[in-house]
Amino acid sequence: MAVKIKKGDKVVVISGSDKGKTGEVLRSIPTENRVVVQGVNLVKRHTRASATSQGGIIEKEATIHVSNVAHVDPKDNKPTRVGFKLVDDRKVRIAKRSGEQLDR
Repeated sequence: MAVKIKKGDKVVVISGSDKGKTGEVLRSIPTENRVVVQGVNLVKRHTRASATSQGGIIEKEATIHVSNVAHVDPKDNKPTRVGFKLVDDRKVRIAKRSGEQLDR
């Protein structure tokens, strides 16, 4: 299946405890159908001190399933589905809601 959500995309959470929150995709894991979204699904990790970092309880983003997020339409900042279109012999992602091109 084609990857519809990539690193750097603006997404909104459409289900779960963080429903309604928006953020940027920090990491995409297509083999597991999961993404890491900035400021969403925060978990606490107890870490040991190392040479590079101080120990203690830190908050970091955990993965969230791709089906629980939707792209943000560039025109009206509402959730949209993603489609594909051929432009100049190149496959690009488009927002179904407005038809805007999502790829830069």
